[in-house]
Amino acid sequence: MRGAAGPSAAAPDRGRLPGHDTPDPRSCTVALSQDEVARLAQLARIDLSTEELAHLAPQLDVILEAVARVADVATDDVVPTSHPVPMTNVFRVDEVRTSLPVEDVLAMAPDRQDDRFRVPRILGEEQ
Repeated sequence: MRGAAGPSAAAPDRGRLPGHDTPDPRSCTVALSQDEVARLAQLARIDLSTEELAHLAPQLDVILEAVARVADVATDDVVPTSHPVPMTNVFRVDEVRTSLPVEDVLAMAPDRQDDRFRVPRILGEEQ
């Protein structure tokens, strides 16, 4: 990691979390190496060529720097919201209703095993 440049970088505890030696991610920019991008791609199970790694590493740096700039915005006096428009839940009465018979539902399934839906295996791949 390299420290952020600029007037605020001169502050003595800038770049460190209060009371810790841990770098504050909001004040640092990150330059990802091609090896780090390759490791991230491996974790995400994405196959990338050497050319793609060389192309993506600088692009990811730009994205990380943009996120760091957003994190530097003063938000201490901003009320947290989960949605910009006020929303109200509309509840309905929970009524017991009869459902479709199991055989009718399973008859519509592309594949079944006994009284269950059969789906393609997705786990158990090599790690």
